[in-house]
Amino acid sequence: MPFSNVRLSAVATFKGLSKADLSLLEAQLSPIAVTRGTALVREGEAADALYIVVTGRFSVDVAGHDEPVAEISSGATIGEIAFFAGGTRTATCTAIRDSVVVRLTRADFDAISAHAPAIWSNITATLAERLAAETRKSARLSGGGAAKPPPRTLAVVRAGSRPIPAVFLDSLCAMAQRDPATLVVSSHTLKTHGLAPESLDGVDAAHTLNGLESRYATVVYIADDTLTPWSEKAIRQSDEIVLTGYHGAAPVGASVARNELEAFSFALDRPPRHRLALLHDYRGGVQGTRHWLARRPVAMHHHLALGDDASLARLWRFLRGAALGFVACGGGAYCAAHVGLYKAFNEHGIGLDLLGGASGGAAMAAAFADELPADEIDRRVHRMFIEGKAMQRYTLPRYSLLDHTHFDRLLREEYANTLIEDLWKPFFAVALDLTDYRLEVLRSGPVWSAIRASAAIPAILPPFFTPGGSMLVDGSVASNVPIDVMRTIKPGPNVVVTFDPPTGEKLAVDYAALPARRELLWKLLTPWTRAELPDAPSPASVLVRSLMANRNHFERHLQPEDWLLMPPTPARMGALDWRQHSTLVESAYAYARTEIAKRRAAQAAPF
Repeated sequence: MPFSNVRLSAVATFKGLSKADLSLLEAQLSPIAVTRGTALVREGEAADALYIVVTGRFSVDVAGHDEPVAEISSGATIGEIAFFAGGTRTATCTAIRDSVVVRLTRADFDAISAHAPAIWSNITATLAERLAAETRKSARLSGGGAAKPPPRTLAVVRAGSRPIPAVFLDSLCAMAQRDPATLVVSSHTLKTHGLAPESLDGVDAAHTLNGLESRYATVVYIADDTLTPWSEKAIRQSDEIVLTGYHGAAPVGASVARNELEAFSFALDRPPRHRLALLHDYRGGVQGTRHWLARRPVAMHHHLALGDDASLARLWRFLRGAALGFVACGGGAYCAAHVGLYKAFNEHGIGLDLLGGASGGAAMAAAFADELPADEIDRRVHRMFIEGKAMQRYTLPRYSLLDHTHFDRLLREEYANTLIEDLWKPFFAVALDLTDYRLEVLRSGPVWSAIRASAAIPAILPPFFTPGGSMLVDGSVASNVPIDVMRTIKPGPNVVVTFDPPTGEKLAVDYAALPARRELLWKLLTPWTRAELPDAPSPASVLVRSLMANRNHFERHLQPEDWLLMPPTPARMGALDWRQHSTLVESAYAYARTEIAKRRAAQAAPF
């Protein structure tokens, strides 16, 4: 029997046909419910039918592509190219949520087109438009490196064995409903939307739920505490699952088993994206996150404290694609300037949601992600580089110029046994893997070792060798300002920091006066002649300055919503002169306050 909800006049392929011709087509259509993960058509199969999406979404996958090449949603057709061309399917179309389609066979279409020949001109125009759109999409995909857009539908699903605290669910729902374009649906509100709990798998239920998406920008489904029919429907209907586990106050010492809700979600033929929200009784002091992550392949995890609006707001910004990133560049001793920016941001209530960087910038970003006070970070810089002389203990140049064991010990003292997974905010560091010449993004494991790898300045420090055999060196070699990495992790605005080292500075160095080996050794060993040595930069300073020049054309990754900051650096400061760290902090702090005032006056994001 015909499906009364289908109106082909809204489908591009059939626009322009007369009402009589449309009625002939609509009379042949019957609804088909397609559950999430079901392949409606497969690449290489005979194209014996055309499908029209009434409600729902489908991914388009082509052999040889790791990611879907397109998505098809309500009102569009599936399989029309091969159907009208008379060939085989050119792609596999899989439901990425519970959907409803209608099917038109070749025999029905041939009979109708004999009475309505005008349909072919419309089909030709539609196919040409679809081909042009796919060409444009292929060009965008070839650029790569973009984060996926924020989800339209979310499901909040219990993780682990403990119930989600009611106070969190109430707070999340209240925050979501502040936006009139967001709808929250739970099993308690199904009837208000015309849904019967006992018939959630039918065509009408899928049509109703997909209809909600067309009216709201975001729909949040709250799954039941157990695997009920509503929980299954909410999971299948969602673009992204927010696994929500109550961590509590005690550390977790063993892998946390999946519950039945999680098992169902991960077992889907086409599982949705997952992220993990861990709820704590209070802020900070997190341990044992790795035991949650061991059984859950999630794109990102978040720490939240019950009753803490700031951490909940941060999670919501991630879910809506509005999280604010902070990209910290490398630059040796210049990196102390990041602390001044961070101090100003804290004082002005600008919350940073995801922090990452290269080399010394990664070290600062890790401290920010752990929410250490700015003054405490500056004291740690002094303790490590001035009191500890981290970059001043030289060794025989067999593996490096500096004694790495001294540097490593000081790193361990400052970052202790903290794991990246346990930092209060998400964090990443970048390093260059010289085993296969690719950028390594470090998002798990000990914080100190990630920083050590990201700051392994070639020749000055030995590479960081991983248990898997990788040889990692300073991330600045490949990406001194890793905004491209930030964009692969999340969409939305970013604060991007770079330094503009003094340029045009001429050095009064007589090249011919640079001593030979024997003369150099003699003057270094006799203090009264050491002053005769030319005042030329050290090899370490030259190398760090060279790495700073490698910005990897990061500007091409900037978007209008990003905020580029370039704090001032002293004219006569060397790249390894940590003695001026507090001066840099204060100058960057003053600079950031001025820039924040300008941005607020202009009412520019992220304000």
